[in-house]
Amino acid sequence: MKKISIVTGCYNEEDNIENWYRAVIEQIEKLPYDREIIAIDNCSTDKTVEKLKNLAKNDPKFKVIVNSRNFGIARSPFYGMRQASGDAMIYLASDLQDPPSLIPKLVEQWEKGNKIVIGEKTTSKESKIKWFLRQCFYRIMSTISDENEVLDNYTGYGIYDKTIVELMKQYDNPNPYIKNFIAEIGFEPVRVPFEQAKRQAGATKHTFSILLDCLFSVLTTSSAFPIKFMIICGFFLSLMSFLAGVMYFIYKLLNWSSFQLGMAPLIIGVFLILSFQTLFIGLLGEYILSIYKRVDKHPLVIEKERINF
Repeated sequence: MKKISIVTGCYNEEDNIENWYRAVIEQIEKLPYDREIIAIDNCSTDKTVEKLKNLAKNDPKFKVIVNSRNFGIARSPFYGMRQASGDAMIYLASDLQDPPSLIPKLVEQWEKGNKIVIGEKTTSKESKIKWFLRQCFYRIMSTISDENEVLDNYTGYGIYDKTIVELMKQYDNPNPYIKNFIAEIGFEPVRVPFEQAKRQAGATKHTFSILLDCLFSVLTTSSAFPIKFMIICGFFLSLMSFLAGVMYFIYKLLNWSSFQLGMAPLIIGVFLILSFQTLFIGLLGEYILSIYKRVDKHPLVIEKERINF
């Protein structure tokens, strides 16, 4: 009998995790597969861990990993995916915005031989403003990435063959972002559309700061756009400075006695150059930080506790 692994990441989901578990069990038990469920908790501060342990106590196939601290919204779920031992692995969020009812369709597409089948958010019940801003954010990431395609309307929900899980284990990135990973490995995913449900309880973890962190991760790990931008800007600034210098030199020669160099051009030029230098140094700092993280070889996650493994 084939085995399906269900993986989810948790952080302060005490009001959702039990409903999520029941909804997943309802769907997976309809299918003729053995199963395991893996929940990785990212150091929750509410009763999420307590509820996870209660579920694991009553279900030996429900496995729990508790992190020693919060390792971020990208690293913790990716580490959880690596622990899957099934013939296929399904990842879905524990907030019930990824509908468990889609699981049979994902499995059906996987059985047809597709290595990656993703859930694609075509519509959403969240606020129109949030939806619009997220669309803009994903479009920017797709534009600046050097990969063939950074998937829009996709946050990780989908089914992955065990060959993809093995590639995840080999993926050497200190801050793995699932969208980047799928784009890098090159497998063409099959898309299954769904409407994103409204969050039933708790607060979203995809805050502006988290999205900004993901954007910088894409910039420094899979995009040369900032470097190219700095080179182009540097060239044009140098050209402008050179032309301005030549212009003032000629003007001085033609009006040697009457022409005086004013303070305004000097101040404007100095502050313009300083502003660009500050921006470029900051971007270079992000690249250096990304290099440091790769060289430092910190583990993705440090586990505090494992249950039912």
